[in-house]
Amino acid sequence: MADASNLGTTASSRLFVYLSRHWLLAWTLLAMSFLLFGLLSVNLLHVLSANLNFLAEHGIDAVRDGGLLQLAEIVLTVYLAVACYVVFKFCERILVDRLAHTSKQESAS
Repeated sequence: MADASNLGTTASSRLFVYLSRHWLLAWTLLAMSFLLFGLLSVNLLHVLSANLNFLAEHGIDAVRDGGLLQLAEIVLTVYLAVACYVVFKFCERILVDRLAHTSKQESAS
């Protein structure tokens, strides 16, 4: 397992290298993950709060009515939103690194 302190010095992953070479794909993936993150996270805190209040007020009746299943779906939505955010930040890093590398090469010439 890689040590967290060595992450900056290790070789880039194959996915990082591939998306660095295919920047248009990275741009498309960035846009899609940003859109999905927004769609998944909109109104999420309100729904989570309402679900927890429903479970707290009605107890076992809320569980019978599917309150725990809904809570599990909300938690799954949170994890999917976080995964979309991670993909967004990954693609952003690739595109910023590419832009910075291109800018360094142009200024050197």
